[in-house]
Amino acid sequence: MIFFYAPSSCSMASHLALEQSGVAYEARRVDFSQNEQRSEAFLALNPKGRVPALLTEQGVLTETPAILAFISQSFPEAHLAPVEDPFRFAEAQAFNSYLCSTVHVAHAHRLRGARWADDPLAIEAMQKKVPQNMSDCFALIEQHLISGPYVLGETYSICDMYLFTICQWLERDGVDIRLFPKVEQLCQRMLENPLVARITALYAAA
Repeated sequence: MIFFYAPSSCSMASHLALEQSGVAYEARRVDFSQNEQRSEAFLALNPKGRVPALLTEQGVLTETPAILAFISQSFPEAHLAPVEDPFRFAEAQAFNSYLCSTVHVAHAHRLRGARWADDPLAIEAMQKKVPQNMSDCFALIEQHLISGPYVLGETYSICDMYLFTICQWLERDGVDIRLFPKVEQLCQRMLENPLVARITALYAAA
């Protein structure tokens, strides 16, 4: 498999899952500073022009929740998600879908307001709203969606990898992670894993 990623992006979640699975893969960085995501070669692979993208023997997968689910189901021996329990796996999917459809979008209003408006004043208003929107999202996660030391309880999973990834953006979004002690402790616990620390350093290198 070939995994396409970019620093400071949500592809970190899938990158962590690939590493934790122990599967052999090749990682290829997409250089956003050179607009490589809009190159003819990359658009032929992923017409969305975004990362992550995972090239498999069956074809190309995009979107973080889909890639995380694929890795978990393809390598069940890694125990990255409760794939043997349809309801518990659906709970994991629900959490990851919330991160993808709501939390990531709230964050994107700071950097990519032009996706939703052309008026500079409207874009500025969206940017000003980001700290409040992200804080609201994380308050919900803190109070209702973390069921134990990890998102799904006692077991480390793809949900933690995805949440950890989005937490890397909080400071720049104007949010103090210390307001959410469960989330903060989860992130600190993950950083104690040398694999997570190594991938985190890779993504911090712009």
